Amino acid sequence: MGQSGRFTGAWLLSIVAVLLAPSGAGALSIGGDASLTSDYIFRGISESGGSGAAQLDLHVTTSGGTFAGAFASTLSRVDYRGWDYELETYLGHRFDLSPSWSTSVTAVNYSYLKGNVPFSNDYQELSVSVSYLDRWTLTASAAPNAVRYMYHTRLGRYFAYVADAAGQIPVYGPLFATAGVGYYSLTGPDPGGYVYGNIGLAFEYKALRIDAGYYAVQDRAEYLFPYGRARDRFAATLSWHF
Repeated sequence: MGQSGRFTGAWLLSIVAVLLAPSGAGALSIGGDASLTSDYIFRGISESGGSGAAQLDLHVTTSGGTFAGAFASTLSRVDYRGWDYELETYLGHRFDLSPSWSTSVTAVNYSYLKGNVPFSNDYQELSVSVSYLDRWTLTASAAPNAVRYMYHTRLGRYFAYVADAAGQIPVYGPLFATAGVGYYSLTGPDPGGYVYGNIGLAFEYKALRIDAGYYAVQDRAEYLFPYGRARDRFAATLSWHF
């Protein structure tokens, strides 16, 4: 990561550190998820180029609501270009507003590893989310140094904004209906963004969960992200929570 990337990352972590300062550490709990997915889709973009991916998340949480962790996923190169791995490190805090409502503030550092592209696509992001019973979540995110492309031409780093909503509704027993919709906006030359969404089903059995659904995205996403596959598609994920 370049000097500007390190500065931005330090700035985001400083904001989160100030927000978390009053909460204290408290008792710690450790958890995570191990997953296999047929297609790693993030905000409408297939980060795995339409192929499967293995993923692992590890995190620690305090009794006061502070959490920190790391998420890693395998990637697949598109047209023989790109990276083999993604690593997300994150730090945040959850505030319980009532028995039903909560809000979270999270800083994330996205790193792309072992690639054949002669520059870095790493960036940082700050997000705020509001949840109702952990079933409905609204999230607003901002990245001050997102990498901007115009087809296969890298234009530089610009502000990016994301707004999305996701939820799941119990259908019968361990079966849930899931859905999500979002908008990703990039500044810079020819500014604009795209809409993405998904609808599907999820099944939970003890520590296992299966998600399957249809993911849709506007064609403009391919114009902005040449190192991912931006197409409508089906995908399924098997996760083990520990």
